[in-house]
Amino acid sequence: MSVTPAPEVTVVIPTRDRRQLLSTRALPSALGQQEVSLEVVVVDDGSTDDTVEHVETLGDPRVSVIRQRRARGPSAARNAGIAAARTEWVAFLDDDDLWSPRKLRTQLQAASANGAGWAFARAVVVNEHGTIVASPALAEPEGLAATLLTGNRIWGGDSNVIAKTTLLHELGGFDERLQCFEDWDLWIRLAQSSPAAACPEVLVATLEHPDRMLFRFHPDVIDQLETMLVKHRAVTREDRLGVVEWLAGEHAQVGRRFAASRLYLRAALTYRSPGNLAPAVGVVFGDRGLRLAARLHLALRGRTHLRVSPAEGNDVTNVPWLAGGGAASA
Repeated sequence: MSVTPAPEVTVVIPTRDRRQLLSTRALPSALGQQEVSLEVVVVDDGSTDDTVEHVETLGDPRVSVIRQRRARGPSAARNAGIAAARTEWVAFLDDDDLWSPRKLRTQLQAASANGAGWAFARAVVVNEHGTIVASPALAEPEGLAATLLTGNRIWGGDSNVIAKTTLLHELGGFDERLQCFEDWDLWIRLAQSSPAAACPEVLVATLEHPDRMLFRFHPDVIDQLETMLVKHRAVTREDRLGVVEWLAGEHAQVGRRFAASRLYLRAALTYRSPGNLAPAVGVVFGDRGLRLAARLHLALRGRTHLRVSPAEGNDVTNVPWLAGGGAASA
């Protein structure tokens, strides 16, 4: 009689009204992990579609569902998953992201080799066609606590990190007041509490699309930044300007041109940043307009903060496990 090994990792997947993304991206990525025993906790955050019914019909004993009748936000959903975890490690996966089949095993090995309480990996950003549009550099684990105070250098969002369950309990999990920057906040606290292991392989792919959680919720980004960052240090004008520019770029990348234009204009006028006037106009004309604005910046000041496609410094153009969408549907 075979004995099923006790799971090593709990994969927490928050979701709301996105059955298609969940069943074609996150769930197959989690269930397709190699050489690791796991449990998957799908936390349904007040869905009105058939997400719960679909997950329950999978019939996979590794998968369970926590149903929150009222939407409480992704941070609360992840905390519910942490509370339900029965394993030494917890991994977070957003319903629209993809993992390498070796993601969890690679991170567990790295954490064990380095005596780390948490681990992260290199991530890429892909568009809806599966094209890699950004491949940010991997943060160095040495001095990470100080690095994270200057910005969120762990790319891939919540889908990147695994952490020891006891450590997450000690830190109180995610700050449920936050609908954005909740990952950055937790990474700061993790880095201040435990050494991290960094995996140089690309193990995570995040999807840029118009239905991202960033666009489904509408918190004031400056207010969210203040709420998060003031816990760790003073908030500066440069912080506020930077986050408005970041949000403008995120809107631009998924074709929300007029929303991006308004944000660049806000950056220019509210934070006295005339360099954002050119992209405020250029983004209305799409990538071509942003490229022109970027060229103007380079000509006038030798640098630009604008991200245009293809992304500057994009040194990863092919990730084998991403072929065919990364995994089959679940």
